[in-house]
Amino acid sequence: MPTNFLTKEGYQKLQDELDHLRTVKRAEVAARLHEAMEGGELIENAEYEAAKNEQAFVEGRIQELDHLLATAQIIEETGKLKKNDAISVGAKVTIKEGNFEAETFTIVGAAEANPREGKISNESPIGKAILGHKLGDTVKVETPGGTYNVKILKVA
Repeated sequence: MPTNFLTKEGYQKLQDELDHLRTVKRAEVAARLHEAMEGGELIENAEYEAAKNEQAFVEGRIQELDHLLATAQIIEETGKLKKNDAISVGAKVTIKEGNFEAETFTIVGAAEANPREGKISNESPIGKAILGHKLGDTVKVETPGGTYNVKILKVA
């Protein structure tokens, strides 16, 4: 089973979603299905079909979250890394590409990656490229759009 890296915060967020789906959402969908079934001919009932589709989505998401949480490895805050420490999942990193502004982000598992919140996946091109490297290194990043170099300016 592949490991899914999650922060404590990310794990709790997914656990809360799972609890909500199991307790609240399942009951809502069941009520919609019950109402739709009372609505007459099921073959031509669009509401019934929509409720069945939503039920399938909810159950699929529950299975996905169950698996993700069962295989999760909680990543600890790295604290301050020293110059010779390798970058790992959980590290907060500042990089600079050429003349662009420096960017700071935290490396997290794919399940909680959200670039708008400054969280990138360890499986993303930048995440993969800088893992194992150290403060001050210049690293080649290979993306579908081409290759470029980034300099690691700060690691926390």
